[in-house]
Amino acid sequence: MPQAKGRFEVKRTSQGAVDLGGGAEAGHFRFDKTFEGPLQAASVVHMLAVGTAVEGSAAYVAIERVSGTLDGRKGVFFAQHSGVMDRGKPSLSLTVVPDSGTDALQGLTGSMQIDIVDGQHFYTFDYEVRSE
Repeated sequence: MPQAKGRFEVKRTSQGAVDLGGGAEAGHFRFDKTFEGPLQAASVVHMLAVGTAVEGSAAYVAIERVSGTLDGRKGVFFAQHSGVMDRGKPSLSLTVVPDSGTDALQGLTGSMQIDIVDGQHFYTFDYEVRSE
């Protein structure tokens, strides 16, 4: 399976809280990303996040639209994020939405890992472009 690795820049903008009922709210944030490396792209992410009364425990879900080129293949795809922080221990699932790829990214499948090192954001994208 091909793998793409590189950096990305991210800008976060608060979108205001979302009412979850019963007095509970989720934070709503927009992220604008710019990817460098084999993934030359820009994306928009909308994220909903909640925290708990226990420090270090929280969760988020998000949908991301990525537009650009992946190893020279131009197109657009969507990705789904599901992140959990369990008393400070993080886990993240970031997967391509099936059949969301367009143009030369039609048939794209895969998953991405995000690492933050010294305030810098890095991605590792394991992917495949299936032919029909």
